[in-house]
Amino acid sequence: MSGYEPTPDALKAMIKKAEEKLEVAKNDFESGYFGDAASRAYYAVFHAISAVLAVKGLTFTSHAQTIGAFNREFIKEKIFPHDTYRKIQRLFDDRQMADYDWHLTLNKELAEQDIIDAKWLVNACCNYLEDCTGLSFKS
Repeated sequence: MSGYEPTPDALKAMIKKAEEKLEVAKNDFESGYFGDAASRAYYAVFHAISAVLAVKGLTFTSHAQTIGAFNREFIKEKIFPHDTYRKIQRLFDDRQMADYDWHLTLNKELAEQDIIDAKWLVNACCNYLEDCTGLSFKS
């Protein structure tokens, strides 16, 4: 963990990356690439929660640290709903399976749920950032 004061441009770039990953997830899903769709959905969330953590000056070197810090700082503090952690963890697990587990495939229903949850969480992160900074993050 390191202290970090993000600029508005940096935060907007992080959210733009999240939105791009979400768009790629949707495109992969439509093309029938359900594992890739789930992977991109997770990365959309990863970039969005990283932006939210950055507002508090928190950056991390691993996915586990990032997810753990988001849980500690925002979910346990009831800033985001309690089931948010479960969603993030499932997205992470689905990404792991899709990217690294050659003998398992992600089905259409799981990929679709991953995209739904990722879209919700990216939007929730944008709303939080708008409330904290007064900037507009929605494209």
